[in-house]
Amino acid sequence: MIKRTSYLQKIHPFIGLDLVKVLTGIRRSGKSVMFSLIMDELREQGIPQEHIISLNFENFENNHLCTAEKLHTYVSDMIVDSKDKYYLFFDEIQEVERWEKCVNSLRVKYDCDIYITGSNAKLLSGELATYLAGRYVEITIYPFSFAEFCDLYLERNPQASTPEIFNQYIRFGGMPFLTNLNFLPDPSKQYLQDVFNSVVLKDVVSRNNIRDTALLDKIITYVMANIGRTFSATGISKYFKNENQIVSPETILNYLQACEDAFLLFSFHRQDLIGKKILTVNDKYYMADHGIREAVYGKNERDINQVLENIVAIELLRRGWKVTIGKIDSLEIDFVCEKQEMKQYIQVAYLLASQETIDREFGSLEKIPDNYPKYVISMDEFDMSRNGITHMNLRNFLLQSE
Repeated sequence: MIKRTSYLQKIHPFIGLDLVKVLTGIRRSGKSVMFSLIMDELREQGIPQEHIISLNFENFENNHLCTAEKLHTYVSDMIVDSKDKYYLFFDEIQEVERWEKCVNSLRVKYDCDIYITGSNAKLLSGELATYLAGRYVEITIYPFSFAEFCDLYLERNPQASTPEIFNQYIRFGGMPFLTNLNFLPDPSKQYLQDVFNSVVLKDVVSRNNIRDTALLDKIITYVMANIGRTFSATGISKYFKNENQIVSPETILNYLQACEDAFLLFSFHRQDLIGKKILTVNDKYYMADHGIREAVYGKNERDINQVLENIVAIELLRRGWKVTIGKIDSLEIDFVCEKQEMKQYIQVAYLLASQETIDREFGSLEKIPDNYPKYVISMDEFDMSRNGITHMNLRNFLLQSE
């Protein structure tokens, strides 16, 4: 089991504090493993096992606890001495009816340190914000980064080179369980297809009462084909109209939002870098894991430009950047990244194989009228930096410390 150090570092400052630690992310991204890592650390610190209460609500054995009242009673019975600190770990808490009332009551009644996971962004909306206002911290868990993928792959293939490993990463993506399948093509593809189906069925269809699953499938397929390209719900609606199917933009937006709530997709808004405003049309969408795209849609090698952009997009989110798409005049900046007082601009390309490509990628950045760091990232091995704009090899970028 790999220690996901970057996430542990984010969680460490909050351990023991009266803040509910909420781990969110797509199913099978490693949230349960994070629980195991945290519990291991607690035991190493001398916390007795009987003070660690862990429940996974996807386990049918815990089905009888899936209401706020029954869960509250169960945990209260487990807390023998209310003066001692207890550590509560609730996995896939959204399966519990009115769970937020239970969690808030336990937090108020006992000296307990609470950790929960969920596979839907709506976990943190509505009543939770009311009951736990200012009393929770959210950490999104993403599939393996390329750096994590490298560590695991090298354990089994110590002679593999970085370029070889990256080719495998493009093909398989970063869903953690694949290491148990030794990255065998057919079992890995089957597993990723099953993950996709599980996310769509449990976290998109069921939670949003979607009846037209055929339409949902078409919309997801459209997004997969157009990863990293700007489009609008109206544009998708026109596309379907040309296919003799009438679908309103509002319905498309609702379906896309449901996929975002399930952490299957992430949308990036566009920002006018001159007018300093967020544009409300033509977002870009990226997938949480490009390996799922390969398993379900295919064509990752053919669409290498889009896939590399997807990899960088998720890596930037993983590193905690707030990301938008930049627009300056008629030109586009792939990623405008902001974090606290920091800011950077990034262009992503497969290869800077022609002067036209070089001028396009660097030229967009050269038009930005500020002095924040600017990067062009590509698969090229040699440094092509110019005019204060740094060129980086994409693999090196993914392997650098955050």
